[in-house]
Amino acid sequence: MEEKNMQEVMEKAQVLIEALPYIQRFNRKIIVVKYGGSAMIDEELKKHVIQDVTLLKLVGFKPIIVHGGGKEISRWVEKTGMQPEFVNGLRKTDAATMEIAEMVLNKVNKSLVQMVEELGVNAIGISGKDGGLLRVEKKYSDGQDIGYVGEITEVNPKILEDLLERDFLPIVCPIGMDANYETYNINADDAACAIAQAVQAEKLAFLTDIEGVYKDPADKSTLISELTVSEARELIADGFIGGGMLPKLNNCMEAIEKGVSRVHILDGRIAHCLLLEIFTNKGIGTAILDDKEKKFNHE
Repeated sequence: MEEKNMQEVMEKAQVLIEALPYIQRFNRKIIVVKYGGSAMIDEELKKHVIQDVTLLKLVGFKPIIVHGGGKEISRWVEKTGMQPEFVNGLRKTDAATMEIAEMVLNKVNKSLVQMVEELGVNAIGISGKDGGLLRVEKKYSDGQDIGYVGEITEVNPKILEDLLERDFLPIVCPIGMDANYETYNINADDAACAIAQAVQAEKLAFLTDIEGVYKDPADKSTLISELTVSEARELIADGFIGGGMLPKLNNCMEAIEKGVSRVHILDGRIAHCLLLEIFTNKGIGTAILDDKEKKFNHE
């Protein structure tokens, strides 16, 4: 074998060896992946995400995908001649928009199921309505009525636990019902956090359009690889965190305080970001962990 080819082979072997302790640590553990942003629009990135999650399943993880579909919903709302309307960053969802949102999210859901099945893994797509998975009440935005937008009040994880036990990969779209069995749209970040807490997930990973948490967003060299809950609170108190990162970070901290071991914020625009963060020493995003957890991923 030529020296160059041997070098390539050895590098591949080294990558596999580096992944080994992570595979051992998280074998048979549940990981919830919140899938959204550009990685849902770009077909090549979509393929990479599904390959990553499928690989996690095949090496012994128990993944659950929770997906959004906001950009696709907006596209279909505009197709019908309506204009998407947002209040404080939340989609105002009247009855007509809710009907479109449910249709689009179910379409997205089944397309993801198809992609996983093509890779030889059994997947089942469900919504939060199935098996009473996600119960909600009407959500208000600073007192304003924003229509059929739900705040999660209860999660019944039994359907997910049964699917995992039977070796299926569950794919969840964030639609729920209230006590009167009305249908509501749910923020996908909120749904992923609530599900991760209910199934006591070892990891929760957010695929986003940002690289991770920065101490100074204007300085890319300040990306924080690992962050404890206390350190995150200090960053927020000192005014370093704002915009869309603030609710996301609050979601992360709440998930950890309710039993999730680690939360990862990853740039879904980077091919195979999930594998790079979970299976390499260096990592590429931000891992948020409980104060008592030992930092180990990025040392």
